[in-house]
Amino acid sequence: TIFDAAMRYQAAGVPTVVFAGEEYGTGSSRDWAAKGTMLLGIKAVVAKSFERIHRSNLVGMGVLPLQFKAGDSWQALGLTGEEVVNILVDPALAPQSDATLVVTRADGSRLERPLTLRVDTPVEADYLRHGGILPYVLRQLLAD
Repeated sequence: TIFDAAMRYQAAGVPTVVFAGEEYGTGSSRDWAAKGTMLLGIKAVVAKSFERIHRSNLVGMGVLPLQFKAGDSWQALGLTGEEVVNILVDPALAPQSDATLVVTRADGSRLERPLTLRVDTPVEADYLRHGGILPYVLRQLLAD
């Protein structure tokens, strides 16, 4: 099951990335869907597009939302699930900045594609730097 696989990856210390299509998060129970994503150990979602509120909720849970550039998708890249995926993001987490998807296939070949970081405001970047909105707020309270 997805849960069993997620728990194995977490136990092994392997962060997980979800690849998705258009309007990722549409029809979800929104904040619970983002909480479930975070609890499964998913660190990033790479989608063709996001449902607006769900994207914001992912940020609030500390999950990195990334968007394929026009013409790219997990299908167009020929992803099978056997690859090792790395995502290179500017540590400044500047809103709407570019990131790089690095895919290493089982045969050792590499593929790089640009992505857009779907952090839309400086406050969202702060949330991500702290691991989500709750850690951000707690750190603000402790700093006072």
